Amino acid sequence: MNRNDRSIVGLVSLAHAMVHTYELSIPILIPLWLEAFPVTKSTVGAVVAVGYGLFGLGALPGGVLSDRIGSRRLIAACLFAMAGSFLLLSVAPSVVVVALALVCWGAGASVYHPSGLSLISTGVEDRGDAFAYHGIAGNVGIALGPLAVTLLLLVADWRTVTAVLAIPAVAAGVVATRVRFDEHAATEAPDADDETAETDGGDSKSDVGVGSLGEFVAESKTLLLGPFAAVFLVVMLSGLYYRGVLTFLPDVLSAFPSFAPVEFAGRELQPYRYAYSGLLLVGVLGQYTGGKLTDRFPTERALAGAFALLAVLAVVFLPAAEAGLAPLLVVGVLLGFALFVVQPLYQATVAAYTPPGTRGLSYGYTYLGVFGVGALGAAIAGTVLQYADAPTLFAILAGFAVAASAIAAWLSSR
Repeated sequence: MNRNDRSIVGLVSLAHAMVHTYELSIPILIPLWLEAFPVTKSTVGAVVAVGYGLFGLGALPGGVLSDRIGSRRLIAACLFAMAGSFLLLSVAPSVVVVALALVCWGAGASVYHPSGLSLISTGVEDRGDAFAYHGIAGNVGIALGPLAVTLLLLVADWRTVTAVLAIPAVAAGVVATRVRFDEHAATEAPDADDETAETDGGDSKSDVGVGSLGEFVAESKTLLLGPFAAVFLVVMLSGLYYRGVLTFLPDVLSAFPSFAPVEFAGRELQPYRYAYSGLLLVGVLGQYTGGKLTDRFPTERALAGAFALLAVLAVVFLPAAEAGLAPLLVVGVLLGFALFVVQPLYQATVAAYTPPGTRGLSYGYTYLGVFGVGALGAAIAGTVLQYADAPTLFAILAGFAVAASAIAAWLSSR
């Protein structure tokens, strides 16, 4: 990677890790809010759902803004917004203020993925490695962020912890305002006499992006009526599988004798929680491998294979769990790997099927599909587990993966 690539990858990796750290810290705080405020679980659940919903729905306007004002500025705003929302959480006197803080977090965090991924796709020459490192950083936040919050809660109350969490986001936001790079180095031929490439902070923009409602409608039609529509279906199915399997997997694991509570040093430990964290941590290898695959194979073909593997894993997961701890751990490791290997693959596929000028809009649609539509996976999983059983849920998840694999295979054949 050249200096411009390294500057961009460093910033987006830092921001990506923080977005997912804050995202996964919220479930840890829910029991503490139930103790602190006179509200029911359904109320807190609705409050949290609003924040998570905005995390996905805000990606589309975030993509539009990324094309118009530049990714660096939007990433800085995202980081400062997350810091402000957690500071507000730390002083929340009621669940209403908690709701307001989570709305602020969801809206602020939602702009990151379209802006960060657009920045990689237009500014980084070594795109495959950049997607891999970016994904690894996100998985580090997913796996280690909640663990850090848990450890902080051992020595401080939740208000202090949420205030402390705001500090790294402020520091990262300051870095984002000062770092210098060319946002379009990978899509524009540099002019030898142009000395602004590394001095304008990456904010110089050509006439690209969406500037009006009419342009938004026109560009959206171009995207959604072309080959990108198939990619959009793939990312929606990926989001449904992702939320569907991860949201209730701890609950499913806790029912198996292999993960029964154990006593250690006078405390009751819940092994399934550590297994869940380990599964997420394995995703780091999946992200890295997926990024490497984008440079070595057509991404459509790699996606078809990865989703086929996810379908198989959904079918064999419960039989492996019933067979004993060792088979369950093997299948769990493979699931964590495959679940995250698809992310850099579909991110690179989006870049291949969209023009640079509306790359932010295309990633906005991508994460509207992954996190917005994908959030329905949690509702589907909860409903199926309540009215049917775990085998039915995993059969539905396998169906999502089979459909995604078939669409990717069709794209590969075109």
